[in-house]
Amino acid sequence: MGVVDDRLQELGIELPHVPEAVANYIPGVVVGDILHLSGCIGEVNGDLPIKGKLGAEVTVEQGYQSARLCGLNHLAMAKHCLEGDLDRIVRMVRLVGYVNSAPGFKEAPWVVNGESDFLVEVFGDERGKHARAALNINELTYDAPVETILTLQIHP
Repeated sequence: MGVVDDRLQELGIELPHVPEAVANYIPGVVVGDILHLSGCIGEVNGDLPIKGKLGAEVTVEQGYQSARLCGLNHLAMAKHCLEGDLDRIVRMVRLVGYVNSAPGFKEAPWVVNGESDFLVEVFGDERGKHARAALNINELTYDAPVETILTLQIHP
């Protein structure tokens, strides 16, 4: 086990299975020293525990938890793409979060903090902090509350 795996174990975090692709794509693509991860929703081993729109059926706290699950999925995807070696991650680069929002919902940044906070918890400020966008959107696949896309810098 590496340093990142030790940190996950210390935090009591177990990564889920890599989410299955629902269309024609792969979990991630390495280009030079950048790992581009596909979008993911807050599922856990194929189950989507939270569904609905923020500002309607889903609270900010539930949306935050859904975004945190996106972070877990992204680490599982990164581990898969990096052949099990999360210690190849140099830092998080950019997180884009799409929040399934009812009309008038304006708290997308606090929802996407679920993944941002998770990444900092695991990797610390220097490696975990990232550039970010948090966007409201009117529909997401499977009525997921959040979908995120993550870009990482890695050791080639």
